[in-house]
Amino acid sequence: MNRDMLFSNLNEYNYNPMNDVLFKFIFGKEERKQITIDFLNAVLETSLGHAIQDVTFTPTEMNPENESDKSTRLDVACVLDSGEQIDVEVQVVDQQNMARRTLYYWTQMYLMSLKAGKEYDDLKPAITINLLNFSFLPQKDPHAVYGIYNPVNGHQLTKDLALHFLEIPKYAKQSPKPISHMTKMERWLSYFANQLDPKGKEELAMSETAIQNAMEAARVFLANTAERRRYINREMARMDQASMMKYAKKEGLEKGREEGREEGRAEGLLKGEAGLIQKMHKNGMTTEQIASATEKTIEEVEAIISKSIL
Repeated sequence: MNRDMLFSNLNEYNYNPMNDVLFKFIFGKEERKQITIDFLNAVLETSLGHAIQDVTFTPTEMNPENESDKSTRLDVACVLDSGEQIDVEVQVVDQQNMARRTLYYWTQMYLMSLKAGKEYDDLKPAITINLLNFSFLPQKDPHAVYGIYNPVNGHQLTKDLALHFLEIPKYAKQSPKPISHMTKMERWLSYFANQLDPKGKEELAMSETAIQNAMEAARVFLANTAERRRYINREMARMDQASMMKYAKKEGLEKGREEGREEGRAEGLLKGEAGLIQKMHKNGMTTEQIASATEKTIEEVEAIISKSIL
């Protein structure tokens, strides 16, 4: 499906709630923070041990101390009224790096909570919530939480680290349950799984005020031509990225098999990624749009584009 068809066929019933441009619009804005609070309470209810009353949104761009270090761009970042830092990430394509990626993001949040001259006791707990549109972990439950535990006796060393994973495909494969019998978490998972027909979506909206508000925010977003085009550009980029990953994985595995080492697979992935960026550039996307879609810095994108021109 091309960009024009996506644009004309997009409506309030068939949009992708895991499109990160739309996700940030709904869950990352001060005027709609009650939606975010409700979602976070659903995810963190058991592990956090207390209800969230308020959140303060924080900058999503985390710049390293050294210019040569990799910068971090979060999807939605906030601090709870009780002090915990939260990063919510949406990942649609499996880039084979989820474990280390979420640890890297967690590390950036944790380290940056300690200001110069402060003590270790001033470090703030950091929590990452990863919404995944692919299966990643071995368990069947779509919600998994990881922390730091002693493998012998199960003792938790600290609550400062918590990594949550919501694997939407695992929820989508479960036997359907009446909305009236769903937990708050299951209703949010149903919202992101996006499998309900219009009547089912109306029932889901009626069951949770926050989900109803999220759906209304999506209508506002889709009515804005500029936002609608950003959404479409992101969807096209993700489709290209998925194709690139499939191609790169195949090429890399074949090369790795020939050479008998893992470096071949990595080389194939890099080659495919560069090809994707060059294709986006030829299709008229700006370096800023490409950087956002591929989660690279503008400098990295410009370097890859310049190599293709030479």
